[in-house]
Amino acid sequence: MNLIGQLESTCSETLKFFEFTDPELGMRYGPGKWSVRELLHHLCDAETVFFDRIRRVISEPSPVIWAFDPDAWASSLGYMDRPLQLSKDIYRSAREGIIYYAGRHYASSGELEFVHSNTGVRTLKDEFDKVADHNQHHLEHIQTALKSGT
Repeated sequence: MNLIGQLESTCSETLKFFEFTDPELGMRYGPGKWSVRELLHHLCDAETVFFDRIRRVISEPSPVIWAFDPDAWASSLGYMDRPLQLSKDIYRSAREGIIYYAGRHYASSGELEFVHSNTGVRTLKDEFDKVADHNQHHLEHIQTALKSGT
């Protein structure tokens, strides 16, 4: 599957989980791991970070981009009581922007470089690929949580 197809597919699959019931949203994929609710909020926030990075790489020459601490965001941004509809809307909008820029820049500007504070030099193409892989990774966590029923 091409990148745009993967971004659209993972977006569509992710959006349906925002409609789940509280018991389903409370399920975890392992002891001490995030619940489905927390994973959805994380996907929303990560999507906004990726969208910012992508726009900065396209717009600024060789930017330095700082990592973010997902656990700090989860606790400080109130993942347990933040409205899911808010995160759903933000996730959808950020993903639409990422898909738009992927269509315009993945092939033509994918070699643009940036420096990530933790992982060093990366390319725009790497970041687009990371968006798709990150979302798929957490969709697998959600599916595991729902199968385990804990």
